[in-house]
Amino acid sequence: MDSLIFSICLLTLISIFQGISGATFTIVNKCDYTVWPGILGQTELDSTGFELPSGGSRSLQAPPGWSGRFWGRTGCTSDQTTGQFTCQTGDCGSTQVECKGNGATPPATLAEFTIGSGNQDFYDVSLVDGYNIPMIVEPSSGSGMCLSTGCINDLNRQCPTELSVGSGVACKSACEAFGTPEYCCSGAYATPDTCKPSVYSEMFKVACPKAYSYAYDDATSTFTCTGADYTITFCPSSTSQKSASNTVAATATATGTTATTYGSITGTGQVPTDYNGSWLPGLLTGESSKTISEAALHITLLASAISFVFLS
Repeated sequence: MDSLIFSICLLTLISIFQGISGATFTIVNKCDYTVWPGILGQTELDSTGFELPSGGSRSLQAPPGWSGRFWGRTGCTSDQTTGQFTCQTGDCGSTQVECKGNGATPPATLAEFTIGSGNQDFYDVSLVDGYNIPMIVEPSSGSGMCLSTGCINDLNRQCPTELSVGSGVACKSACEAFGTPEYCCSGAYATPDTCKPSVYSEMFKVACPKAYSYAYDDATSTFTCTGADYTITFCPSSTSQKSASNTVAATATATGTTATTYGSITGTGQVPTDYNGSWLPGLLTGESSKTISEAALHITLLASAISFVFLS
């Protein structure tokens, strides 16, 4: 009987802590140039856009139930006369570094999330709106499958001329380039049965098998994890320590092109850069914005609570 009560308490506490923790997003720039991340969500995080120099990182806290997307803006400048801020790719049209509720102008590589409230998170990397920068999403400290996903290949180098933007700074989707219903999955093609992969979306899929390549590419492109934090990396290196030690390679060949993608089974993630170990007092008073989703913290809290129940 005691073991049954113990199990019930344990499961209850786990669900409570997972439900209130939300998620920490750590955005890392491994490109050899500055990237300006953009963020669009149902509620605003601490920032909706910022400058991230090469080698830099920044962490943002999302509440339970949050859904939204991240992308990288490139080639950004401020007009010396008007002060207006614009970007070559991924521009959000706000004329500021902060996007202020505006989304990315295609083409842009997107990382999309729905954070659970005590249940599964859903996440993906999408090329449905085209591609502008390599990106990978890696969950950490979560439970479940928790696979990494993304696109590490530089599609700008293999982009067909009819989809290429400018001097090759981005690669449009076929929908953006041609605007026809069969490419946009609209009108008579607005269902999974009628909208099929095109030669262009298949090119994206071969290069990046885990990423969304067209609107109904759900089966191989949506991933789940529970109680996780997420690292979003621009220009991830396939020769990094993570990739070298936890690599699942999938190689496919089409139209003479060979592409390899890498994914860590569970990811290793990173501790948020602003973590100072003082989250517990703030949590108890309702003043903390820190997550408590790390496995070690869960175990400590659970053990303390259960010991209190049985020893009091």
